[in-house]
Amino acid sequence: MIARLHDPNYNRWACQIKRAGGCRQPIHLRGKVEHYDQATGQLLHRYSTIREPDGILRVPCKTRRATRCPACAEVYRADTYQLVRAGLVGGKGVPETVSSHPCLFVTLTAPSFGAVHVRREKNGKVLPCHARRDATTCPHGQVMSCTDRHSVDDPRLGEPLCPDCYDYEGSVLFNAISPELWRRFTEALRRRFAKLSGLTLKALREQATISFAKVAEYQRRGVVHFHAVIRLDGPDGPTSPPPSWATADALGQAVHHAAAVVTAEVKPLSRTFRWGTQLDVRRITMDGELTEQAVAAYIAKYATKAAECVGTLDRRIQPLDDLAALPIREHARRLIAECMRLGALDALTDLRLIQWAHMLGFRGHFSTKSRRYSTTLGALRAAREEHMRAEEITTGRLPLFDEDTVLVIAHWQYAGQGLSIGEQVLAAALTGTRLAGVDGDHR
Repeated sequence: MIARLHDPNYNRWACQIKRAGGCRQPIHLRGKVEHYDQATGQLLHRYSTIREPDGILRVPCKTRRATRCPACAEVYRADTYQLVRAGLVGGKGVPETVSSHPCLFVTLTAPSFGAVHVRREKNGKVLPCHARRDATTCPHGQVMSCTDRHSVDDPRLGEPLCPDCYDYEGSVLFNAISPELWRRFTEALRRRFAKLSGLTLKALREQATISFAKVAEYQRRGVVHFHAVIRLDGPDGPTSPPPSWATADALGQAVHHAAAVVTAEVKPLSRTFRWGTQLDVRRITMDGELTEQAVAAYIAKYATKAAECVGTLDRRIQPLDDLAALPIREHARRLIAECMRLGALDALTDLRLIQWAHMLGFRGHFSTKSRRYSTTLGALRAAREEHMRAEEITTGRLPLFDEDTVLVIAHWQYAGQGLSIGEQVLAAALTGTRLAGVDGDHR
């Protein structure tokens, strides 16, 4: 840290860190960019990293995971918030009239794979975990009851009452098959809504569109469930109103039916999975308890998280790793071990369980949306980059060229990633970000 502070190029290094937004693990690039006049071949401008500190340019890693880089994850969270909210009230290219379209907030959960320690509240009072007067004793000698009132940070939350009775195979396979289960749910939803409206699927597409945005969230027991915004539009998407017969009540009926009937099978093991019985369907309103801001913030929050709440690692686990030596919870260890066992079966190679063992089998995208729901993350990033470029040109940091007459030749090489511990301290001071381990969210 002292060496960096006394470096003659410290000010330029600090400028790079600030422009990277305090990224904890910036990408190091080495190379140059040259601008040529296409008509004459004259060199108009050249940028090279040769004069940069350490001869490299540091750019943000742009990860979505808060455990890896809180600064870049915050940008991703903010973009996701804008994307979801635009689909509820308009903006970012979506008309404001979309706020009048029927819209539901749906939570699809996983089935039970065994009793686990939970925290339940009623009227502000914490209830006993699993208090049963006639509790049975499992074949492994464990009484299937728990009278403790767990605190929010109790490490036992999500742990099975009896690990030997818990269906670890089912938990891992559900995570692996859940993206397919979601796809089938969306198809069944459209079919059911068309049937309730007395239409064929083709006729429904000509009169109405069902759009959605969803995010996956890990429960403490190690399985994912999905939160989704589901909206009714006209045939042209958010720019056209849905027909009068396309109501939120009809959409809610279709959601309940689709969630109850869809299944997905892991054929090699003859196991069939379906959604859990805990289905939550609520209407989104602009002035009620469930507002568009609350929904957008809720979905955006989980878009930056992964399986860290289960106590697993935020990196890939190799088949030769010693699972017993990993600094993880025992429940997570057994889930990872089950991924390794099942992933070694030839019939299950398509599920890629070994590659995604650190995610407990889930390999799908955490946040997705239908094509017509709203804007895209790419469009939001492009707008931000254009704004920054315009600002650089205005302040004279970048030359103003006519893009149609200028040839741009760029050559970049990857030169590493990250900051030293001392540099992380300086970066945190420069940008006001928090270091890993400073608070409970990033330990």
